[in-house]
Amino acid sequence: MGNEFTETGKIILSTGRDVFPVIVLILFFQLLILRQPILHKKRVAFGFLFCILGLALFLIGLDKALFPVGKMMAEQLSAPAFIFGSKSNTAEPVWWAYGWIYLFGGLIGFSTTIAEPALMAVAMKAEEVSRGSIKQWGLRIAVAVGVAGGIILGIFRIITGTPLLIYFAAGYFIVILQTIFAPRYIIPLAYDTGGVTTSTVTVPLVAALGLGLSSTIPGRNVALDGFGLVAFASVFPIITVLAYIQCAHWLDQRRT
Repeated sequence: MGNEFTETGKIILSTGRDVFPVIVLILFFQLLILRQPILHKKRVAFGFLFCILGLALFLIGLDKALFPVGKMMAEQLSAPAFIFGSKSNTAEPVWWAYGWIYLFGGLIGFSTTIAEPALMAVAMKAEEVSRGSIKQWGLRIAVAVGVAGGIILGIFRIITGTPLLIYFAAGYFIVILQTIFAPRYIIPLAYDTGGVTTSTVTVPLVAALGLGLSSTIPGRNVALDGFGLVAFASVFPIITVLAYIQCAHWLDQRRT
């Protein structure tokens, strides 16, 4: 128990050290450049304190729960004993034998994206600015489907060991084609939704999934194959969001 408190204290101090330059920068611009007083000093001080504590607790949660659970699930679902149902069979299975890991990765990608706070904020503003033509839930589901599909494809890449370049070349080629034909006002939103998926909820589980899977699949290298799933979760939502908003734009034009 004593070690746990010591470790927690170290993480809080480390987080405070990392946030301190940001606080100094804000105070510098506020007091010396803008030359404006800081209103509600106590409230601001408590806000910075809660920010440091929240970040520290989040990092502790990642280390104690999300990373271990994601890695453990990937290792168990891809273990030969689970796939073959026999501990004695250690042959390397073909890519379609990993059905459960595809399902797990897709559901993890979909559920974590739906719960992503950054995506909720972007979707709310998108519905407000578009005056309802882009629905909040429609946008969130489109992003979640893109993340789920991207993770499934990324898992396939890890299992088969195929080059990463092929997938991203094809993905960005599709994005470029969609961008050429998409209405101009929806392009920035679609590209932003690819970025909001790499936030607090999605990244830890997806990264842990890739690391756990690459450490279990025979012949895979954790450093080379364990990373890349987060990038899949960023590219493919752009494709699904562009498709969704183009359909919504077409339907909106037909109504008018």
